Amino acid sequence: MAASGPRPSSTAKLSNTFRPLAELKPYKIWNEVHARVVNGERMTLALVDLAANSVVPEHHHDNEQLGFVLQGSVVFTIGGEKRELVAGDTYAIPSHVPHNVVVGPDGCTVVDAFAPVRADWEKLERTDPFPPQWPR
Repeated sequence: MAASGPRPSSTAKLSNTFRPLAELKPYKIWNEVHARVVNGERMTLALVDLAANSVVPEHHHDNEQLGFVLQGSVVFTIGGEKRELVAGDTYAIPSHVPHNVVVGPDGCTVVDAFAPVRADWEKLERTDPFPPQWPR
């Protein structure tokens, strides 16, 4: 009898299952903000590098967003609540809640998870791969 186990979904792209971050073509999300993305069927995982002193203007989106700071610092304003976040701090942004970011003097790298998939990013400019800020 054949072993039974989880089956990949019919739309899984197994050729892209494993990839080094440095090989992913970054999306230019905003000026001086780049995201390396892994998309699943229902969610997006992104490693986002934010340059020192850069600003992500207030915006909102349909996607729920969960994240944490890997290195550096940011001042995050979410739904009017402002906090300085450093490595190890987390954040949760419900769908359509306005938020913005001001990056600290050393830059910042965050990990963001979005549900559903950030399909809107597909229309953004992509750059050739370059070394991410993390890991060093």
